[in-house]
Amino acid sequence: MISLLQDAATHAAEHIQDAGDAAAHGAEAASSGGLPQLNIDAFPNQIFWLVITLVVLYWVLSKIALPRIASVISDRQGAITGDLMAAEEFKQKSKEAEAAYDKALADARSEAQKIVAANRAEIQKELDAAIAHADAEIAARTAESEKRIREIRDSATADAREVARDVTAELVRSFGGNVDQAAVDQAVDNRMKGGLQ
Repeated sequence: MISLLQDAATHAAEHIQDAGDAAAHGAEAASSGGLPQLNIDAFPNQIFWLVITLVVLYWVLSKIALPRIASVISDRQGAITGDLMAAEEFKQKSKEAEAAYDKALADARSEAQKIVAANRAEIQKELDAAIAHADAEIAARTAESEKRIREIRDSATADAREVARDVTAELVRSFGGNVDQAAVDQAVDNRMKGGLQ
């Protein structure tokens, strides 16, 4: 570490010596008509013009350039603030629009459910009326069918009695008996009553 510091100090000393040699060489060149900015005799004149230039530059910057830059920055800040306020307003409007949309959607769903319920009730009413009509028609047809069945049964019973009386009377005759129509009718009626029960 110490050797590094010694090397740095040696290097700095050599550099300073080189700079001193260069300054001496520059002074010789200036005195021999070299670069005018290194001529010590021209320093007051150069300092005067440097001060004048700095004052003019300061005046131009403070009166012309900096106000324009400040107005541009102010305009930009105003535009940014306005944009942020507009964005906040649009955000609020979008929230309100979303809430209105959600409410409208909920109202539409509720209305649709009411319509469905009303249609379902109407369809159920029509269905109940159709079922009642069909039941009444079925009951009427059933009653009519039962009546016809009774008529057919009564007719069949009457026909069977008539055939049984005729057959009985014929059998009695064929066996050589005397046919008593009242006795045959009584026997057939008794037999038919016993068979029907």
